[in-house]
Amino acid sequence: MKKEYDMTSGPFMKKLVLFALPVTMTGLLQIVYNTADTVVVGRFAGKEALAAVGSTGSLISLIVNLFVGIAMGAGVLTARHLGAKNNLKVYQDVHTAISLSIISGFIIAAFGISMARILLVKMNAPPDTLPLSVLYVRIYFAGAPGSMLFNFGAAILRSTGDTQRPLKYLAVSGLLNIALNLFTVTVLGLGVAGVGLATIASQYLTAILVTVHLTRTDTAIRLKINKLHLNKPALLEMLRIGLPAGFQNALFSISNVIIQSNVNSFGSAAMAGISAGSNFDSYIYTVTNGFSQAAMTFTSQNIGAKKKENLGKIFRLCFITASVAAVILSCAGFIFRESIVGLFSKDPEVIRLGAERMEQIMPFYTFCSLLDVVNGSIRGFGHSFDVMLISLAGTCGLRLLWVFFVLPLDRTLRMLYWAYPISWFATLAAAFILYMVLLRKYANNNKNLPR
Repeated sequence: MKKEYDMTSGPFMKKLVLFALPVTMTGLLQIVYNTADTVVVGRFAGKEALAAVGSTGSLISLIVNLFVGIAMGAGVLTARHLGAKNNLKVYQDVHTAISLSIISGFIIAAFGISMARILLVKMNAPPDTLPLSVLYVRIYFAGAPGSMLFNFGAAILRSTGDTQRPLKYLAVSGLLNIALNLFTVTVLGLGVAGVGLATIASQYLTAILVTVHLTRTDTAIRLKINKLHLNKPALLEMLRIGLPAGFQNALFSISNVIIQSNVNSFGSAAMAGISAGSNFDSYIYTVTNGFSQAAMTFTSQNIGAKKKENLGKIFRLCFITASVAAVILSCAGFIFRESIVGLFSKDPEVIRLGAERMEQIMPFYTFCSLLDVVNGSIRGFGHSFDVMLISLAGTCGLRLLWVFFVLPLDRTLRMLYWAYPISWFATLAAAFILYMVLLRKYANNNKNLPR
């Protein structure tokens, strides 16, 4: 199967599916491996270990997501220049992106390792899980350079339409992750430390695989290690597109950290149950995120090629497909909620609390998936800053208002959960209006198309 193809000519449905499915499978594999972490520690290391690993996700995302957004900006910029067939700019984009990934990886590692305990204490981590949480976070961030290199490298590959190689690389590293999980936890008895070591080993393997391919390809995205540099115009444009996306992700994570802090105050059983239940959210998000990535990349290439007539078609196909997938998966999550949480723990209280969360969240999760598709399309236009502002007011702002002003009126987990669907719906409505405004703007004026 051809891994790179023309995104600027139809019919689009087959191309969108060929692009989105490997992205979806890549994300699902990542979640499967994360799920393997929580299943192994939950089954073999106890409730406290499960809480320690599961409750650190929002903190890790807060630190990492800023740079993942910049990787997204690198992909958008590279896709635009590929669409315009400007190989010189593609060369500059690739070498700047990889250089930036290395720098950002070491920055994340230094910050995460040094600040782990302070941040977890601020999040109200219970004393019985704090030492394990600190240990896991520090080990995890030791793998940040590898993680960043893979994220930036995968974004470059996807800008060409090649979504299959990142999937293959992750499949190989994931098998290593699972094997090491079982070995380090069940055989060596390392518990949380074993899970962390397995994770960073797989991260560095993906980094090696993507780097080797970029140095050997004979296409415009070929990487020359001895030519690594930061091209100022390319860097500034990546930051212009990527930083708002990164800040949006960070703001999203901040609201989740605050929510997680409130969850932590309900004890380790609530932490473990909600961690187990929320894993299924990630599966739905990842399936539909494939079409968000497709909307962003296809939109960017068509803007580079100045084919404005394709923009609406791409959006409609991605929006409809994501809707169908989200509805089907949300219904499955609602129906089988107790069985899903039961995969992670045998503790009846953990199962009850996790299933309770899924019962309330699943009927509304489609809003979150559709929001991701709309935001991806807007980023494809190069308007990441506008997406960030909407997310600041909607996703982050509404959740904080809910936690600080509404939750105290009825301090229960069910009341806390309502922060999610309310913020999804409000933000989706605002983002959809912005997309329609931008689509009409670009359809009526070619001068506004970025070069």
